[in-house]
Amino acid sequence: MAVLLAIDDDRSILHMVQKSLSSDGLQVVTASSAEEGMTTLEECRPDVVILDVVLPGTSGLQMLEQIQAFDGRLPVIFITAGAGSETAIEAMRLGAYDYVAKPLDLPALKTLVASALETRRMMTVPVAVPIGDASPAEGELFIGRGPEMLDVFKSIGRVARQTVTVLVRGESGTGKELVARAIYQHSNRSDKPFMAVNCAALPDTLLESELFGHEKGAFTGADRRRIGKFEQCNGGTLFLDEVGDMSPLVQGKVLRLLQEQRFERVGGNETIETDVRLIAATNRNLEQMVEDNEFRADLFYRVNGVTIALPPLRKRKEDVVLLLQHFLAEASQELGKPGIEGLSPEAVEILTRYEWPGNVRELQSVVRQSVLKASGPVIVPNFLPPEILGDASEVHGSDDELPTSDLKPLVEARLRDGSTDLYAETLEVMERYLLTRVLQQTGGNQTQTAEILGITRGKVRDRIGAFGISLDKNVSIGGDEE
Repeated sequence: MAVLLAIDDDRSILHMVQKSLSSDGLQVVTASSAEEGMTTLEECRPDVVILDVVLPGTSGLQMLEQIQAFDGRLPVIFITAGAGSETAIEAMRLGAYDYVAKPLDLPALKTLVASALETRRMMTVPVAVPIGDASPAEGELFIGRGPEMLDVFKSIGRVARQTVTVLVRGESGTGKELVARAIYQHSNRSDKPFMAVNCAALPDTLLESELFGHEKGAFTGADRRRIGKFEQCNGGTLFLDEVGDMSPLVQGKVLRLLQEQRFERVGGNETIETDVRLIAATNRNLEQMVEDNEFRADLFYRVNGVTIALPPLRKRKEDVVLLLQHFLAEASQELGKPGIEGLSPEAVEILTRYEWPGNVRELQSVVRQSVLKASGPVIVPNFLPPEILGDASEVHGSDDELPTSDLKPLVEARLRDGSTDLYAETLEVMERYLLTRVLQQTGGNQTQTAEILGITRGKVRDRIGAFGISLDKNVSIGGDEE
């Protein structure tokens, strides 16, 4: 008969697990402390362990190391009242089988235990290729407690200490760079450099120089040698955001670097060797780009070593309140409004119902705007931006209907409030107005808009997502992207 050991200092949890999971084919034994748990484990030699993260005198994470030293093939399922990203990542990095939050979903736990038992059975067969070990590393915290984000945290924990290339996929504003930073922080390269390059924000020639560097005289304006990111980041991790916006020339050079870990600076003949772990990100359909001959198939297979898919905010609405709380505290401190107490129930209802086309980045922007506009301690619907309320979502042709471009009221109000970030605040208002107006002029054509503004199409697409601008027959705020 298979044996399950449950270790938790909450006796009600132990009773619940014992009552729900005991069956003809499974015996459940319990322990209420780490010391009792290790003694029981050595005596009964269970097939699966359910382990609380917080135990008297120690932590479940520390006890996991003891369990693994005793039996490295024993599946351990963590349970805890707080399903934070740091704990989830660290648990999975240390080798936990899975991670569930209280209050326990008993049917789901029963299914998970059955899966763990089957895994235990399969792990009795000797492995053909043993895996190496890696030193623990601290991670970077970001927000999310829903099942989709917990899956992301688990994936980070699994791949962090590997050298495999990771492709992070998700819509603009979902937090792809946070994933890259968390992988880096939990990797064995965390003491080496981490650098990020947005491939959509730079023209092709500048992007090539940014990545690979250039020699003096390589092109007009190259008055001195420049060391590129691949050379600066030797031994560390390089994050390439919007990798789908690279030109064919840059794609070819990145492919060679991934294959050989060597390259030449622009205009140079010297071959430079480097050791860089690459994490790439995109919000584009690379498979379709491969079919359309816009992205190299061989490079796609190289960067797609492991995929981590970030869900859009509209598919993890349970995290909206957590994000609102975090960004509200952040904005009230940064904008010098310590008297802000929170959001009214009506405002919360509106914000949780909203679809968030610009994802987490848009939510952060909305909170900052609401705090700026607030005239009292509570954020009520009147303080929310009009695009969230839906009463000014359409932009048809009149300048009066566009987001305001008059910066004087904002500047005067923020000066009175003692702002310490006035440049960024006014720049955001100006950029929103300018982009919306030019998109209106071009009928939503992003290529023409990029030409008029003198920026890349990728930058236009990124700003559309950040501001929640909809492109259909009319340019509007708060709808879906084209």
